[in-house]
Amino acid sequence: MLLKRLVRDIEAEIICGGLDSDIKSITNDSRRVRPDDLYFAIPGAKYDGADFIPEVIRAGAAAIVTQKTEEELAAILERDMAAHGEFEKLDDNRVTILSVPNARYAMGVISSEYYGNPSDELTVIGITGTKGKTTTSYMIREMLELAGHRTGLVGTIEVDDGKTSIASNNTTPESIILHKKFRDMVNNGLDCVVMEVSSQGLKLDRVAGVAFDFGIFTNMSPDHIGPDEHADYEEYKECKKKLFSMCETGIYNLDDPEAEYMMEGSTSNPITFGKSEYSDYIAVGHKLYKEDGLLGIEYQLEGTLEGDIRVDLPGDFSIYNSLAAIVVADCMGVHFDEIQRILESIKVRGRVEMIPISDKFTLMIDYAHNGMALESLLKAIREYNPERIVTLFGCGGDRAVSRRYEMGEVSGKYSDFSIVTSDNPRTEDPQKILNDIISRLRPTGGDYIDIIDRKEAIRYAIMNAREGDIIILAGKGHEDYQEINGIKHHMDERDLIREVLEEEDVSKICGYNNRYF
Repeated sequence: MLLKRLVRDIEAEIICGGLDSDIKSITNDSRRVRPDDLYFAIPGAKYDGADFIPEVIRAGAAAIVTQKTEEELAAILERDMAAHGEFEKLDDNRVTILSVPNARYAMGVISSEYYGNPSDELTVIGITGTKGKTTTSYMIREMLELAGHRTGLVGTIEVDDGKTSIASNNTTPESIILHKKFRDMVNNGLDCVVMEVSSQGLKLDRVAGVAFDFGIFTNMSPDHIGPDEHADYEEYKECKKKLFSMCETGIYNLDDPEAEYMMEGSTSNPITFGKSEYSDYIAVGHKLYKEDGLLGIEYQLEGTLEGDIRVDLPGDFSIYNSLAAIVVADCMGVHFDEIQRILESIKVRGRVEMIPISDKFTLMIDYAHNGMALESLLKAIREYNPERIVTLFGCGGDRAVSRRYEMGEVSGKYSDFSIVTSDNPRTEDPQKILNDIISRLRPTGGDYIDIIDRKEAIRYAIMNAREGDIIILAGKGHEDYQEINGIKHHMDERDLIREVLEEEDVSKICGYNNRYF
């Protein structure tokens, strides 16, 4: 594809070369550059892609997109000459170098053009917010699939293009990967895609060039604030807000205090949901239910649609997640009876995922891996009046120590019994992580035990369960590995539960009635 076509929608200054090159491929990995490729020199947290420009030129790249000015580029070439000897002087016949204000944004726009603007051929539904993105995305996909829309998925758990599903490294992939996946989806016969849009994804322009049809705002609270993420809450909010200047229709949780801020200055047509009477889709009179070890919620839907809704997922947040899904499904023409039926049987891996092995107690897996998420979950579970809330959890190594303190304090306050165990210790001593958690759990007065081996911790939870207990395995959720010293070892909590059941005398398990394995 001609370079002049690829760059027609971006602002760029030509440092050298021209726009008549025929580009064979595009990449942001200097190691993958081949003759006639276009290379994006992206600045990163650890490395600056511009530092590899000399070797990219030697590899035969036809074009380079960079944020560097001509003077900064000259300095990079001089350093390379000092390290490797004489370097052939740049000229217009060797390579085209384009300087752009934002290389990440340019990469998104150019990648979309290179792959034929595939998001234009899909109905793209983007979901942003602090909590609920994953559950809502699966609810929407289930509804659209059952209504006849072949629907892809991009999110925290996986990227599914209709033929293959791969585990996600980032909630929102880099734009060069994202647009390639969109093209794969179109080629595989899909007509819709539901994607989680993270604040980092918006900040780093990973969704540049995406034509969003719907943008959904779930909720907002401080998160992802730190040196490698967002400077403060204001920046976090501003990044989330960007989605609603990129979509045709904005769908907002009107009950959230930040809803008005998110709608302010938006270019999208607004639709609202919530418990507020001013919402377009209103949830009224919710009731909780607990049946055979399963938890759920019921409410009456009023406003644009009217009828009974039953969701086989617990907690107030399940009302909001389901409402967001209902709005999209309704806009996409899904019949209301289908919406009702799907919500009643919805399951999302690792998000308040019930593992029904007993009629007497409830066992669930959830991804809650910080204090805020855990507190929200435990408060929701408390509404079901359990005999005890038993929370099994740990914290990841090589991450903020404050997260351990927060989770220890939250579990001590809101659980009846805590089982502190290992999560992903990474390069840290697992026992040190447990000790940090306990240092804030113990002062709450909450009962606890620490069992460093996660399987043995799960064994203890199951074999000591009491009638009426709700047992939460928190922190791992959808993950099927444990990372130790840079190596990911297979570890799926569902497998651990199954192994415990195979190894133990199940007659000793309270109300044992295995409906899962």
